Amino acid sequence: MKEELHISYQKNRSDLGKVLIPGSKSESNRALLINALCKLPGNIKNLSSARDTQLMQSLLNTPTREIDVKDAGTVMRFLTAFFGLTGQSKVLTGTPRMQERPIGILVNALRELGVEINYVKKEGYPPISLNGFKIQKTDTITIDGSVSSQYLSALLMLAPTLPKGLILAIEGETTSKPYLQMTIELMQHFGVEVRQLPNGYKVEPSEYHFKPFTVEPDWSSASYWYSIFVLSGAERLELAAFKEYSLQGDRNLVELMQPFGVETQFTPEGAVLTRCTPNLPDAIDFSDSPDLAQTFAVLCAALEHTCVFTGLHTLKIKETDRVSAIKNELRKLGADFVEKNETWSVVPPKGEWKSKEVYINTYHDHRMAMAFGPLACVLPGITIEAPEVVNKSYPSFWEDLGRAGFRFSID
Repeated sequence: MKEELHISYQKNRSDLGKVLIPGSKSESNRALLINALCKLPGNIKNLSSARDTQLMQSLLNTPTREIDVKDAGTVMRFLTAFFGLTGQSKVLTGTPRMQERPIGILVNALRELGVEINYVKKEGYPPISLNGFKIQKTDTITIDGSVSSQYLSALLMLAPTLPKGLILAIEGETTSKPYLQMTIELMQHFGVEVRQLPNGYKVEPSEYHFKPFTVEPDWSSASYWYSIFVLSGAERLELAAFKEYSLQGDRNLVELMQPFGVETQFTPEGAVLTRCTPNLPDAIDFSDSPDLAQTFAVLCAALEHTCVFTGLHTLKIKETDRVSAIKNELRKLGADFVEKNETWSVVPPKGEWKSKEVYINTYHDHRMAMAFGPLACVLPGITIEAPEVVNKSYPSFWEDLGRAGFRFSID
């Protein structure tokens, strides 16, 4: 039987205090891979406590042939390129859901470069068997950028290790561009130049050199606190150690949340959230930050605000089909999430919906649990199925909420 978490909120707190969110999973996993490619690796500071990052750290140097990445999509994609282009003989597998997430675009690119790869079960999907890399067959790869920027990041990070370097030509619109830019800036931090071309990037054969690096707290995780701030009616919240300049694309949360009445000011200690006059948006484009979509879907519904979302085409191949999951759970409030012609509309709830408790299914997805958690601010209570899913990216989430006035009981 799955564990369930009942959540209620202690209202009338004007100051939610100070929260230290764990380090960014995205920064951590990239920094770990690059560090592993350095001749003399060093110590990355403030690594994420997320399960995905712990997994990445433990698997990078494992001697075992079979590698189980669990449900970690980033780990699967990065390690496929890492083990493939460093010529290691490995079998990469994962959860049943991971075996439904496509990897064919990356596998085809690696095959073109000369990596021997076979599918163990279904063509185009994990598990995959990597059987060596002897000769680089080409220095130019053309790849579709519209499916996942992680394919591009994986290839770019390994590019300087290739004898001929790599020209990465990108077809179509690149999805989640800020994550690719994060990869490039981290590569440059560790001493590798990435040249931008009209339709892609060029990396010459070169070496990474370790340089001290401290991972910033995770902006995606900060989105749940912004939502709590809006729905709780609080007047102040401090998010420790965040920087005004960030490698993370989800830093645009600051601008996206201002129309919801949140002013963000940066100090040497972090970001301070205070109230400003709201001017709720009619539409939001999530092309560069799809991981924020669940947060805003719940927030708009809770504010009884109709809003049109675009840029969500990657959500159906995440930990779950997030579009379907959002729709199912919003309907429990009497709201909806309607898809039409590559747009998704939040339809707000009507009637006395705030008088009832709701049960939220999480679909093995950490972001479902954390995005819907703030609803406890406006409902008598909510119940979260399998609350441990937050361990994937933010293990201390429920404890942090407890310090901010939330109350819990477990079944």
